[in-house]
Amino acid sequence: MIGQVTNGSASRARADDIDRILGEPSRRYGDGAVAGLPRAWTECDVIISHLAVGATTRIIAPLLQSKRTDPGVVVVDDAGRFVVPLVGGHGRGANELARRVAEGLGAVAVVTTATDSLGVPALDTLGWRWTGDVAAVSRCILDGEPVDLVRTSRWPLPPLPHNVAVLEPGDALHPGALARVLVSDRIVADPGDVPMVVLNPQSLVVGMGCNRGTSGSSLRALLDQSLGGAGLASASVAAITSVDAKADEPGLLDLAAELGVPLITYPAEVLGVQKVPNPSDAPLAVVGTSSVAEASVLAHGAHLVVDKQRTREATCAIGRIPPRGRLVIVGLGPGARDLTTPRAQRAISASSIVVGYRPYIAQVSDLIRPGARIVSTPMGKEEERTASAIALARQGHNVALVCSGDPAIYAMASPTLEQGTDGIEVEVIPGVTASLAASAILGAPLGHDHATISLSDLHTDWDTILTRIRAAAEADLVTVLYNPRSRTRLHHLPDALAIFAQHRPLSTPVAVVEEADRPDQAVTLATLRDFNPEVVNMNSLVIVGSSTTRYLPAGDGRTVMVTPRDYHWMPK
Repeated sequence: MIGQVTNGSASRARADDIDRILGEPSRRYGDGAVAGLPRAWTECDVIISHLAVGATTRIIAPLLQSKRTDPGVVVVDDAGRFVVPLVGGHGRGANELARRVAEGLGAVAVVTTATDSLGVPALDTLGWRWTGDVAAVSRCILDGEPVDLVRTSRWPLPPLPHNVAVLEPGDALHPGALARVLVSDRIVADPGDVPMVVLNPQSLVVGMGCNRGTSGSSLRALLDQSLGGAGLASASVAAITSVDAKADEPGLLDLAAELGVPLITYPAEVLGVQKVPNPSDAPLAVVGTSSVAEASVLAHGAHLVVDKQRTREATCAIGRIPPRGRLVIVGLGPGARDLTTPRAQRAISASSIVVGYRPYIAQVSDLIRPGARIVSTPMGKEEERTASAIALARQGHNVALVCSGDPAIYAMASPTLEQGTDGIEVEVIPGVTASLAASAILGAPLGHDHATISLSDLHTDWDTILTRIRAAAEADLVTVLYNPRSRTRLHHLPDALAIFAQHRPLSTPVAVVEEADRPDQAVTLATLRDFNPEVVNMNSLVIVGSSTTRYLPAGDGRTVMVTPRDYHWMPK
């Protein structure tokens, strides 16, 4: 719940704007800050205060108790120019909220948290549960002191500064380390020699079966006994699994809610085909499968680490989800930073390794966090680039493979997926492709049906390309020509335009956008009759209009290229 404390008509109007930015209504407190802020403190997860920083600080000071329980507080100044996360920057998401609000208002987010200011990942924001002395360990990391990070399996990590040594199982601790981070799903005893933080990845799956009406407390007792006997941490439980017949079982739902994890159930026929070590006739008669606890763990994709444990009322088995590296294939858009999506920017900043063509790496160098490794390759090394990204992800890293435009359009998504990505998590993050950027610059040439064709015959034979060009020309599709001309490929564009000229009037608009949305952007407007291919290079995109495409005057004196959508209400 987000609450907003306002102090006048201007702040109420700005609070309405913030609701629109966030896409959800906030709870309002407009009865005076002295009463409103304390009331919001008890009722909201995050508070947006439309008061001065000083006034907000004085009112909430007596209310502060713990960073784990206090709500986040974000201050928006009276003019709406600055957004300041005051309390709960990490734990309550005040920093991220401040950035979202500032972006929507056109304001500046003033984030003073040390880790955010220095580009170092905060240990309490990795999405894992944690225990220990976060403040002391974070201070050592920020001060450049030697810190050991030990992970018991290859769980992917964020980019870490060079003073953090990542150790694998069996590696010796560094005697000079002044702090330690342990990433583990096991119960850990604090050695006490240096400050330590334990991060618990959500890697454990708990399968449970039970009699109808078994209480949540009984199930919790069995779970704790099963975890404790195996030395596993309850903070690493990611899900409870069972059979569909138990999807509405109150005890299981209560236990899942207590742990803050989902209850995921599977049909009996899915569980029945799992090869389990301890099948039983009892559940077969009741729910149609010889195993619930063990089988549901296996159905969830986990490996059994604790075989079925039982009481008179319930059964419990525990599995571990194998740690997987992560590969995100990121589209950077045409070049302008504000056309690189926030999702793409976050993915790059969260990656411990960034792979890409050298100019694209340089384009996002400011987004790459300290300690991240860069793997850059020259033009023509696409196979090497994608293979490296996959191999690094398989080693347990968070990898971003960056490319221009959209990764699924003449870019790196298809060759990466074709090579095979088994054993890793893969996400494709879309980008603004060159055709969309060029269309927006020109006006609306893609307003109706259109096609995109690459004139590069490096990967497709020229006869096939000609067949596709003829089909687009005959279908009267607006056609975007990628890779239209290079120093050695000089006849391809004239040959393509000659085919279009056989099917469309010579007055058909043909436009070129060079270096779209970059400082050297250039636009050329012509027709099939007078088009000069020599103005085109590999940094250009050519758009050939359909028989209905035309040039029109725009209100700012420009000429725009438009393909009518043929709305029935438009005058003919």
